[in-house]
Amino acid sequence: MSRIGNKPITVPAGVEVKFDGHTATVKGPKGTLTRKLNPEIAVKLEDGQIIVTRPDDEIKHRSLHGLTRTLINNMVVGVTEGFEKKLEIQGVGYNAQMQGQNLKLALGFSHPVIITPPAGITISTPSAVNIIVSGADKELVGQVASEIRDWRRPEPYKGKGIRYAGEHVRRKAGKTGATK
Repeated sequence: MSRIGNKPITVPAGVEVKFDGHTATVKGPKGTLTRKLNPEIAVKLEDGQIIVTRPDDEIKHRSLHGLTRTLINNMVVGVTEGFEKKLEIQGVGYNAQMQGQNLKLALGFSHPVIITPPAGITISTPSAVNIIVSGADKELVGQVASEIRDWRRPEPYKGKGIRYAGEHVRRKAGKTGATK
């Protein structure tokens, strides 16, 4: 039995859920999300709850059961509350600032890095060393945050770079000096 897949998803007030064949559409105050679902997993909307069922106990169906339920739940949570990822910049001279909708990063390159967020994603900078990526689609928020982090990953010797808030970077010892 799947512990996650068997839990029903409660649809909050103000959220509209439609299943058209194998496509799920969730509409709420923060936007509309659409996702194509696996046709082998059955999804029903009954009495304000979404119920996900699988046809049998094959390994493939068991794994898709929990995945499908989690994907639909993330859509419902995304259109009601939204998701956000926080990033921190560490390093002398490294900073971030907003230029309209775009994010401008100074990361030690000879040029500034300009990042344009995709539709449905909002980037904000509460301070010069903090970045917040937010939106309704959990997958897209994580992808954009990962792409920003990839411009300058934290390095292990001085810890300089862009890291997720609360991320621990393992530090290495530097050179100990030459012995003659």
